[in-house]
Amino acid sequence: MRRSHVTTVSLLVALALAACTNAKDVLEPSAITPPATSTQALPATQGNTAAAAPAPATTTAGAPATATTPLTPAQSAAILSKTRLQIAPIVGASVEAATPLTAELQTRARQRGITLAGSADQTATHVLKGYFSAISEGKDTTVIYVWDVYDPAGNRLHRINGQLKAPSANGGDSWKAVAPATMQAIADQTIDQFADWLGGKAG
Repeated sequence: MRRSHVTTVSLLVALALAACTNAKDVLEPSAITPPATSTQALPATQGNTAAAAPAPATTTAGAPATATTPLTPAQSAAILSKTRLQIAPIVGASVEAATPLTAELQTRARQRGITLAGSADQTATHVLKGYFSAISEGKDTTVIYVWDVYDPAGNRLHRINGQLKAPSANGGDSWKAVAPATMQAIADQTIDQFADWLGGKAG
């Protein structure tokens, strides 16, 4: 009887572990909600002083194991120079808000030595998909963003997320209240974090 009981318990534990292993981490745009962790502030521009906003920790589910030996600056630069990054259509943001974002993504990518690939380019090494949401509260508007980095085969490699809070522009609400400088700051942070992650990998 004791051996039968032990066997039953072992089977239950094995089934529980199998269920955890089969669970998939799927991003849904509706899951983008403001977390309450560290702070992040938009640099003062055009006389505006941005209020601090909580920023979620960057998660790296599905990312390759980090290097045990840090790469040299020359090695990191070589990796970035071989990167061809494709930006997928932005989800959630208005056209007016996405325009300064995509323009700054291009500018920042060039500054970091990364080549951007067109939507029909078959030579892209990475694809960046962004999900955005804007929430206005009082005189401030918070932009929440999640970027997933995929390989050409569609496997998610890395995730970048955060939020930025700034005074509402033009007395508007939601996306109408988001100033171009806010989206430009998000673009800079996104490319910098992508470059830091990519340049920090081994090989």
